[in-house]
Amino acid sequence: MQRTLARAVRTSLFPSGNSCVPSRQDQHCLAAIAKYFVVRSAHTSSVPKRVRSSDPVLSTAQRGTIYALSTPPGKAGVAVVRVSGPSTLQVWSQVVKARKTRPLEPWKMERCHVVHPETGEILDDGLAVFFKGPKSFTTEDVLELHIHSGRAIISSVLGALSRLPYCRPAEPGEFTRRAFEGGRLDLTQVEGLKDLVDAETEGQRRIALRAAGGASRAQFEQLRTEIIGCLAKIEALIDFGEGEDIEEGVYEDARDRAIKLRNTIQSYLQDKRRGEIMRTGVRLTIFGPPNAGKSSLLNFLAQREAAIVTPVPGTTRDILELSLDIGGIPIILSDTAGLRKTADPVETIGVERAMNAIEAADVALCVVSCGDLDLKGDGVELPTTVRRLLTDETFVLYNKSDLYEGRDQSRLHGPRSWVTSLKTGEGTNEFLDGFAKALQQKYALSDAASSSHAPLITHARHRVHLESAAQFIDAFLETSADDIVLGAEELRYAAQAVGKVSGLIDVEDVLDALFRDFCIGK
Repeated sequence: MQRTLARAVRTSLFPSGNSCVPSRQDQHCLAAIAKYFVVRSAHTSSVPKRVRSSDPVLSTAQRGTIYALSTPPGKAGVAVVRVSGPSTLQVWSQVVKARKTRPLEPWKMERCHVVHPETGEILDDGLAVFFKGPKSFTTEDVLELHIHSGRAIISSVLGALSRLPYCRPAEPGEFTRRAFEGGRLDLTQVEGLKDLVDAETEGQRRIALRAAGGASRAQFEQLRTEIIGCLAKIEALIDFGEGEDIEEGVYEDARDRAIKLRNTIQSYLQDKRRGEIMRTGVRLTIFGPPNAGKSSLLNFLAQREAAIVTPVPGTTRDILELSLDIGGIPIILSDTAGLRKTADPVETIGVERAMNAIEAADVALCVVSCGDLDLKGDGVELPTTVRRLLTDETFVLYNKSDLYEGRDQSRLHGPRSWVTSLKTGEGTNEFLDGFAKALQQKYALSDAASSSHAPLITHARHRVHLESAAQFIDAFLETSADDIVLGAEELRYAAQAVGKVSGLIDVEDVLDALFRDFCIGK
């Protein structure tokens, strides 16, 4: 059969009387074509009739309409199931049965029955709204089913959607990715949206809302536009520099603008990591001698019995972490084992972990019992076990002030130290207020959420790309007027580096890592 097909193909390409004779390479090509049709014919004959019917079974990649539960699972008043894709209207016609017969009106909530597409069984009595693309979140046709949030109801509705041959479950973050690919959002807005969902403090909410609303996008876009404007002047010199159409001083003006751009980028980079800290939280480690009140402080800050407190030294042996909100600042608090020399192998491991946590912390808070203080002249000497760990950046809390009664406590107070009694509550309010203000001052977070002082860099990748842009601009400034072609290339790289922040160029490697962290249905 293969030889017959090859002969037929050769005859059709080279009919009788044609002087053109196929070469050996053409003969091999004809044989390959014939072999393909033979294999394809054999494969088709073995395919079940159901697959070759008028209603083909689509592969997962061919099912362009996606669906997912967009609200957290669990008992609640309402759950939202979201559908997006080219077959959304078909989903509406097969799953939604309006209580009143009337034409479909986009962007209007409709009282309806949600039914099974095959059996017509009523699954729930709820609401449905259709968003006509491109005026939707994903820029595609979108359907939202607002149903009761019972586990059985949600399962039955998702199961019904799975019966539709053109639908498939959404991948994590796929709705937001379609919004990005449709031009609805840029990468900074996508990140802001995720940060808004994850926000736990007021400061995090404000910064994330600003990014999701496009404020960060506008700043990065303005920066990129200015770099391109500077590049345009250099390109003009390259194209028309020898003529009389270019006025004098263009190159000097481009250099001046590049210097301002570099200074602007450096001001963004020298922000003490305010944006990243507000998004991820300040890592605060509590350390000190045994029985100084470290675990009591953790319980006080957490407002619950999060750690075991006993008068026995060495009670805390491992690191206990909690997420807290202190003055609107997200804090990742670590309680550590008391620092002392011990023969207990388990406690020794705890002390080693405490030392590592102190080194890795953004902020260290030393808790010392007033009963362990040594008075020397006008100064106060802390226990030797913690003295070597103190730096100019370490905060100190003198606990158990009742053990210091009758003595001058003024020497214990300072801009980075406070005196309290966690047992009686004395001085705790002053400590909280002072510590929160000290953190805000340390990271310049007191005005971080305001529109004029909000940090531009909120993710590590922003910093990497801006650092690259600054390096390319520096390279341009180092080139001479005789090498403006090389200088133009450096500016082009700088514009591309800034463009990577908002996703205005190909950043496929960034996309996969970014959208993978989204929850299903978002």
